[in-house]
Amino acid sequence: MNRYRLLHSTDFVYDGPVSESYNEVRLRPMHDERQSCLSFRLTTNPNSRGTAYRDAHGNWVHQFNVLAEHQRLRVEAESVVLTHDPGEPPADGTTLGDYDLQSNQLDEEYFDFMAPTAYVPHLALLKEIIGDGEKKSRGTVAGFAQAASDIIHERFRYVKGATHVHSSIEDSLTLGAGVCQDFAHLLLGVVRMRGLPGRYVSGYLVPGSAASPDAKQEDVIGGQASHAWAEVLIPNAGWTALDPTLGKPVGLRHVRVAYGRDYGDVAPVRGVYKGHAGQSLSVDVRVRPAIDDNGREQLSEITAGSLSPPSVVERAQQPAQQQQQQQQQQQQQQLD
Repeated sequence: MNRYRLLHSTDFVYDGPVSESYNEVRLRPMHDERQSCLSFRLTTNPNSRGTAYRDAHGNWVHQFNVLAEHQRLRVEAESVVLTHDPGEPPADGTTLGDYDLQSNQLDEEYFDFMAPTAYVPHLALLKEIIGDGEKKSRGTVAGFAQAASDIIHERFRYVKGATHVHSSIEDSLTLGAGVCQDFAHLLLGVVRMRGLPGRYVSGYLVPGSAASPDAKQEDVIGGQASHAWAEVLIPNAGWTALDPTLGKPVGLRHVRVAYGRDYGDVAPVRGVYKGHAGQSLSVDVRVRPAIDDNGREQLSEITAGSLSPPSVVERAQQPAQQQQQQQQQQQQQQLD
């Protein structure tokens, strides 16, 4: 079944008392024609009351404050999501040459998804992938996007811990390795330099059946459930999802949570707190079918465990002196 129950828990444990913790999270799955968010509940311990709004990319953002002293903060998001079969995307044979003649019309509307960012700079090292992608594209825009995703999947190794929380695509290009966040950023760099709008997608990859021949590979690549991929705007076909990490089509087991220019726009949890205590961070993601094939409630769970290092990084708090230079990369910052 393609109905899933998701439990995403984040725990901050402090060495001493802290207070005035102000936080925002992007944890509510999307609700649109491709998936339905049937329920969502956000809880914190200590308890808090929050507000919610949609950001510039349409993502749900929940804000909450914990003002009293505390030595532990737990943020738990529970969702039930139904993913829908999108069917075959509209066929598009727009050639790269024809696209180039009209691509300047997209510059203003999709500027944010075409411009370089801190995570996705436009680098000369990407030109080789662009050139090889064009050769394998059969001359079409859709073919180029798919070829670029395939090349990244084939040439770069998935290695946990190969990159760090401040990594841009330059690190992955140098190492020839990374995690799903890096692979999504690489694909965005390639398509954007070629003039195609691309956006980052954060979400979850529901693990496959243990009986599946791909189960062992997915345990390595997506076993932590949190996942990232990219979408490319294809003429006449719209936003088209590609997963350069998994190397297979994006389907019913991909659950979308947020869109952005890069990871910096979609961090699951970020905030600030007041105090001098150090802290430790752990994340637990659990995914299970909401019902089985016979319509009964499914009780067994698939757990991602504590993430160290996570495939889509949830970053710990940083000392106050690093606050300004790391503003885009932080999740929680320590205030004096």
